[in-house]
Amino acid sequence: MLHLAAYAVTEQQSRGRRHPEPPPGYRSEYQRDRDRIIHSSAFRRLEYKTQVFVNHEGDMFRTRLTHSIEVAQIGRSIARALVLNEDLTEAIALAHDLGHTPFGHAGQDALHECMRAFGGFEHNLQSLRVVDELEEKYAEFSGLNLTFETREGILKHCARDKAAQLGEVGRRFLEHKQPGLEAQLANVADEVAYNNHDVDDGLRAGLLTIEQLCEIQLFAEQFTEVNQRYPELGGRRRIHEIIRRMINCQVSDLVENSRRILEQLQPADVEAVRRHTGQMICFSEPMREQHRQLKQFLRLNLYQHYRVHRMMAKAQRIVKELFHGFMSDIRLLPPEFQRRIAAQEADGESGRARVVADYVAGMTDRYAIAEYERIFNPLH
Repeated sequence: MLHLAAYAVTEQQSRGRRHPEPPPGYRSEYQRDRDRIIHSSAFRRLEYKTQVFVNHEGDMFRTRLTHSIEVAQIGRSIARALVLNEDLTEAIALAHDLGHTPFGHAGQDALHECMRAFGGFEHNLQSLRVVDELEEKYAEFSGLNLTFETREGILKHCARDKAAQLGEVGRRFLEHKQPGLEAQLANVADEVAYNNHDVDDGLRAGLLTIEQLCEIQLFAEQFTEVNQRYPELGGRRRIHEIIRRMINCQVSDLVENSRRILEQLQPADVEAVRRHTGQMICFSEPMREQHRQLKQFLRLNLYQHYRVHRMMAKAQRIVKELFHGFMSDIRLLPPEFQRRIAAQEADGESGRARVVADYVAGMTDRYAIAEYERIFNPLH
C-alpha cells in the first residue's frame, strides 16, 4: 500500500469488527471487507436490480451491480490522487447499495410507505442491516462482520431516532460529526457515477436528446469540445466521448478542490476530520452549481418522463401488493422467512413487517415480477 496521508484511515487506527477475528494473512482488513462484500448474496443480486430502467427493458442499461463497480472505480482513482485509503473507499463503494429494493427508488418509496407504521424503510439502513445481520455466510456470526469504518461509510445519513438504536456506528449523527474522508469520497463518487451514466442510459433509451442536454452547461461544454476536435465522430462513440469527459471534468474539480481544502485545514488525523463541521471532499462552487443543474435536469426530463413513470407506477404496485399479501398471510412466504417471523414473535406485527420488508427488499426486479405472478395470478 502507498504511504497514506495523515488524515487517511488506516487499519492500525480501525475501531475493529463487532466480532473479533484474527487478522488476515495476505491482505488488509479493508481488502477482507471488499472480498466479503463481493462474495455476498446481496452483491450478486445487484446484477438484476434496477438503476433507472427495469431489468427486462434491455441488457445494455445500468444495473445496481454495474453502478456499484463504476462508483468503486471512480472512488479508487480519487482516493489515490488524494493519498487516501483506496481499499476502504472501494469496500464502501461496493457495499453502498446492498440494501436497495427492486425497481430502484420507486421500490424504496413504495416499501417505505408500507413500513411507515413500523419504523419506515430506507435503503441506506437496509444496506447496514444486510452486512450486519442478514447475510448468512459464516459459522461464527451473522452478517459479514465488516470493520467499523466500512459500516460507517455505508451509513451515509440517518435520523437521530434511528441513530440512537445503532450503537457506535450511529453515534456521529448524534454528536454532529463527519465520517472519514474515504466515506465522504465514496458518497460523492456515487453521485458522479449515477448522474453521468443516467445521461448515457437516457440517451440510449431515447428518452433524452442531445438538443435537450445542450441546455446543461456541463454537457454543452464537452459536446462543443468533442465536435470541434472530432467533427466526423458520431453515434455511440461521440456520446461516450462526451460523457467520459464530463466525468473527468467533475473528478478533476473534486480532486483539486478537496486538495485545496485539505491543504488549508491541514487536519492532523482522522479525528480532526470527524470533528470538522463540514465536508472536506467536495466540488468547487462553480462545479457544484453545474452538478446541481444536471441533477435537476435528470429529475425533470428522465426520472419524471412518462415512460419511466409508467414502469415505476407498475413497480410500486408490485412492491405494495407483495408486502400486504405477505403481511396478511405469512404462509405465502418461503419457510425460512416464516421461521424468522416465528423467532421474532415477541415483536408482534412490527417484527413481522420487518421480516417481510427484508424479503421484499432482497428481491431482484425479475424475481419480484415472477413472485407477484405466482401469488396473484390465478392462472400461473
